[in-house]
Amino acid sequence: MHNYKESMRKTGLLAGTHPVMALGSALLVMAFVAFTVTNPEYAGSVYSAAKKFIASTFSWYYIALISFTLFFAIWIIFSRFGNIRLGKEGERPEFSNFAWFSMLFGAGIGIGILFWSIAEPIYHFQSNPFITDDQAMGVEAAQIAMRIAIFHWGLHGWGLFAVIGLVLAYFSYRKGLPLSIRSSLYPIFGERIYGPIGHTVDLLAVFGTLFGIATSLGMGAQQINAGLQYLIGFEVSTSHQVMLIVIISAIATVSVVTGVNKGIRILSVLNMQLTGVILALFLVFGPTAYLLGAFFTNVGDYLFHATELGLWVDPDPESQWQGAWTIFYWGWWIAWAPFVGMFIARISRGRTIREFVLGVLIAPTLLGALWITVFGNTAMFMELYGNGGVIAAVNDDVTMALFKTIELMGLGQALTLLFATICTVMLVTYFVTSADSAALVICTLVAMGDEHPPTRLRMFWGMAIGAVAAVLLLAGGLEALQTASIVAALPCSVVVLLAIYGLCKALREEAPSEKSAPQVSAKPSIETHPAADEAREAISAHY
Repeated sequence: MHNYKESMRKTGLLAGTHPVMALGSALLVMAFVAFTVTNPEYAGSVYSAAKKFIASTFSWYYIALISFTLFFAIWIIFSRFGNIRLGKEGERPEFSNFAWFSMLFGAGIGIGILFWSIAEPIYHFQSNPFITDDQAMGVEAAQIAMRIAIFHWGLHGWGLFAVIGLVLAYFSYRKGLPLSIRSSLYPIFGERIYGPIGHTVDLLAVFGTLFGIATSLGMGAQQINAGLQYLIGFEVSTSHQVMLIVIISAIATVSVVTGVNKGIRILSVLNMQLTGVILALFLVFGPTAYLLGAFFTNVGDYLFHATELGLWVDPDPESQWQGAWTIFYWGWWIAWAPFVGMFIARISRGRTIREFVLGVLIAPTLLGALWITVFGNTAMFMELYGNGGVIAAVNDDVTMALFKTIELMGLGQALTLLFATICTVMLVTYFVTSADSAALVICTLVAMGDEHPPTRLRMFWGMAIGAVAAVLLLAGGLEALQTASIVAALPCSVVVLLAIYGLCKALREEAPSEKSAPQVSAKPSIETHPAADEAREAISAHY
C-alpha cells in the first residue's frame, strides 16, 4: 500500500510539504513572474492572443460546462444523496450560519462584485446583443442590463462552486482522504492519485487559484487606488497600484498565518457587517421605493431568463461581446473553482449535502442580486430619471464608477465622504480575505491536504499571490487580468469534469439505508484504506 506521508519532507525548508508540489508550484510562479517582468509588452501580446483564441474556439465549451454543473447541483439537492452528512454521522457544523455565509461570500466574489456592480450594468445599458439600437438607453435596456449583470454573478457560477466544494468536502470529511483536489480522483485511479496523476491535478488547481485570485486582486488594487484618489488625492498610476498590492498582501500574509478561526473568520464577518451598512445607506439615502421594487423585478426577471441566458452562444463570429463578458466571467469562475471550492469545503464540515448545496446556491445569489440592484439601479435611476453622469464616468475610467455614483447622489460632503470611505475600507478588507483564503488553499494543496500547513509556506504564498497580481497589472492592466482567468480556466475545466465523475462513481456506492460511509468500489474502500488514517493523522498533527 502507498504511504503518502513517507513522501512528505520531514526537515529543512520544505518540511511539512511534498517536494514535487512545493518546488513545482513555486517554479511555476517564478517562471511566470520572470517572463512577464523581462518583457511586459511581449508578454501582454502573448496573453492577448491566448485570450482571443480561447474566446473564439472554446466559448461553447465554457458555456456548456457551467450550465452542466448548475443542473448537476440542482439534481443532487433532490437526489437520495441529499441527507448524506459531510463528516461523521451526528457531526454538526463548525461555524454558525452567519460566519459560514460571510466567509464563503467574502472569499468567493466580494472584491469582484464591488468592482463591477455599477460598471457592468452601465456598460450593458449602452449596448448588448439582446437589445436593438432603438432600445438602448431606455427603460427596457436598463432591465436587460440588470438581468445580464445578475446572471453573471448568479446561480451558474455558484453552482460550479457548490459542486467542487461538495466534491472536496465529501472525499475529505466523509471518506477521510486529504483535503485536496486529487482525492476526488480516488474512485477512478485508486492509489495512483499519490503519484504523477495527483501531482498534475493539484498543480493545475494551484495554477487556476493563483491566476483567478490575481485577477480579482489586480482589479481590487485599481479600485482602491481610485478610492484613495477620490478621498485624499492619491494619484492613479500602475506604480501606486503595485505598491498597494505589496502593502495589502503583507497584511493578508499576517492574516493567513493566524488561520481560519482567527484572522480569516474575523475579517469575513467584518466584511459582511460593512456590506450590510453600505447597502442600508444606499437604500435609505437613494431612491428607496424604486430600489425595493427593482429588486423583486430583477430577481423574477433573472430567474425567468436564467436557462435561456445560460445556454446562449453568440452566433455572430465577429462579435466580441460574449468573449469580453460571459466567457471572461465563466473563465474567472472556473479558475476560482478549486480555490473557492476547497475553502467552502474547509468551513463546511458537518453539513448535509442538501444543506450545503442549497446554502451555497441560494444565499450568495440573493445577496449578489440585492447588491447589484442597490448599486446598479441607483446608477440607472440617475441616468433614466435624474441628471445622469454615471455613463460618462464609466466610459472615462471604470474604476471610478462606484465613487462617481456616490458623488452624483447629492448627499452632501459629509455623507459622500462617509460612503466613499466605507467602500474603500471594504475593498481593502475583501482584498485581504480573498488573498489570505487563496494562500491557505494553495498551501493546503502543496502540503498534500494538511489543513494547517507550515507558517513559512503561508508567508511565501501570501506574497507570491500579490506578486502575480502586480506583474499582470504591469503586463497590460485589466485586459491582462481578464486573460489570466480565461486561460487558467481551460486546464482547470478538465479537473472539474474528472472530479464530478469521481463523485458520481463514489455516490453510486452509497447505500441509502446505511448510516455509515460505505465502500466506494470493488477496490479497498476509501473508508478502510490506510490512507484514510494517514490523512487524519496529518491533519490532526497540527491541532
